[in-house]
Amino acid sequence: MDDQYFMRIALREAEKAYERDEVPVGAVIVAQNRIVAKGHNLVETLNDVTAHAEMQAFTAASSTIGAKYLTGCTLYVTLEPCTMCAGAAFWTQIDRIVFGASDDKRGYRLVNQNILHPKTSITAGILEKECSSLISGFFFEKRNKNFNLN
Repeated sequence: MDDQYFMRIALREAEKAYERDEVPVGAVIVAQNRIVAKGHNLVETLNDVTAHAEMQAFTAASSTIGAKYLTGCTLYVTLEPCTMCAGAAFWTQIDRIVFGASDDKRGYRLVNQNILHPKTSITAGILEKECSSLISGFFFEKRNKNFNLN
């Protein structure tokens, strides 16, 4: 099992969000090559601006492993984390973050590349085309739906 394998699972989580009319972002947390948590955006469903895929996964992983720190874990997420999620990742002390698509509007790298824990390593661009395509397709449909209503 490699980064692409786990990113494909994160993509399946993103598709769950898409089916709920949520921004299609999915996340998976892995420890010792075993999935300990999955999550997808639930912002609209929960009416909670903090219900991002990463936040759902952090909470589930902490519950599964019985610890607040996620050392020894890797977060796979289909979209570059925002500042909020990167800040939460700092507090979890997660070892590694792997993301698919870059977020040129709200990604943490635009605001503060040093927001992550100093020991956290980053891998970007895993299945980038698939991750980007899902998100851009979602927003394309939203724009066209709104345009057709006017």
